[in-house]
Amino acid sequence: MAPVTILLAEDETLLLIDFEQGLTEAGYAVLAVTSGSKASELLKTATVTIQGLVTDIRFRQLPDGWDVARCAREINPQIPIVYISGDGAPDWASKGVPNSIMLEKPFARAQLVMAISQLLNDRQIGMPAT
Repeated sequence: MAPVTILLAEDETLLLIDFEQGLTEAGYAVLAVTSGSKASELLKTATVTIQGLVTDIRFRQLPDGWDVARCAREINPQIPIVYISGDGAPDWASKGVPNSIMLEKPFARAQLVMAISQLLNDRQIGMPAT
């Protein structure tokens, strides 16, 4: 069985490497990008199915993480989304998509893995049997 593919968008290089390593060690395939525009482009053109999104909220240029998440949900209304931010958490209630999780920096790698895993599991439980 192929690993679940997670798109990770974070513009701080050291954090990107740390988060990517944590997700990879947890068994996920990770597509890592450093901007909202690269994340949006990959969501639209990826040759693999992206099954989860972890996105920072604030990038140096638009689109921001809120926009990236909305783009992801337009493509896949059920895609699990974890927002990560040092200062955007208060906006989550008004700008975040439903059934998402917000993690405030700094947080432990295990919290990130647990958040995306929880959303993926919740989605699978809610799926109709085939």
